[in-house]
Amino acid sequence: MIDRSQLPHVDGVLNYMTPMAERPRYLAYDPEPGEQRSNMTYDPHTMPIYDMRPIQHELELDREGFGLVEARTAVKDLWDDDEVRRVYYPECEEFIKAYTGASRVFVFDHVQRRRIPGLRDYSRSGPRQPATRVHVDHTGRSGPQRVRDLLPDDAEELLKGRVQVINVWRPTKGPLEDAPLALCDARTVDEHDLVESDLVYKQRVGETYSVTYNPAHKWYYAPELRRDEALLLKIMDSRTDGRARFMPHTSFTDPTTPSDAFPRESIELRTLVFHPN
Repeated sequence: MIDRSQLPHVDGVLNYMTPMAERPRYLAYDPEPGEQRSNMTYDPHTMPIYDMRPIQHELELDREGFGLVEARTAVKDLWDDDEVRRVYYPECEEFIKAYTGASRVFVFDHVQRRRIPGLRDYSRSGPRQPATRVHVDHTGRSGPQRVRDLLPDDAEELLKGRVQVINVWRPTKGPLEDAPLALCDARTVDEHDLVESDLVYKQRVGETYSVTYNPAHKWYYAPELRRDEALLLKIMDSRTDGRARFMPHTSFTDPTTPSDAFPRESIELRTLVFHPN
C-alpha cells in the first residue's frame, strides 16, 4: 500500500459553505432582478489535493466513494445530445453494471460544461459552468425520491433493495488541465459536515448537501484526465453499513495549470444503480 501522505499534491482553494442558521437555498436558474441566487456564502479554505493516479487501483467506490477508470467511448461528439443518448447512455449503463455488479442501471440525466471566464453557472447567456462550491448532488432523501419520480411503476419494489446514485465524469477534450474536479474521501466526512439544502428549479425543488469545512477532509484529483478515462462518483448509497454513502466534490483552480491551457470542457452522466439486496 502506498503512503498517501507522500502522494504528490497541489494546494487548491475549496469553497465550503459558511455555517448558517437558516436552510440553505440555491436557484438553478437566473433569478429575477433584485432576487438573490442563494442565501449561502462561501467559506474558502486552501487544502492539499492529492494526485490519485499512484493509488488508482486501490480506490473503491464503497470506501473512498470514487474511482478512476479506463473507459473508452464510441461517441464521436460528446456535445451532440442525440449521440450521447443513443450511444453513451447504453455504454455507461453496461459499464457501471459490470463495475458494480448491479442488477439494473438507469441513466436519468447528463450535462456538458464549458468554462467561460466570468460566466456563472445556470446562466441564460452560455453553457453550464464548472461547479465552484463543495457539494453532494443528492441526499439520503432526494436519491430515493428520484427513483419515485423517474420510475414510478417500479419504484417501491426497487427501493426494497440497495439504491445508489453514481455519476460518470470525463473531459470532452483532453488532457484536462483547467478547472479539474476535486473529490473528497468519503471516510473523512462527518455526517455533521453535510447540510441539507434546497436546489430550486422552476418546476420543482430538489435537495442536495452543502458542505461545511472540516480539516479532516482528504481531497484527491486526477491530473491531465484523458478523454478515454472517467471518474466514477458515488453520490448517494442507501446502504448504511459503514461503506461510503455521500462523496463531496467541486471543481478547483489548479495553481500549476499552464496559462495557455484549453478551458475545461466536460460531461457528467447521472445514473440510478440498483441491487436486489
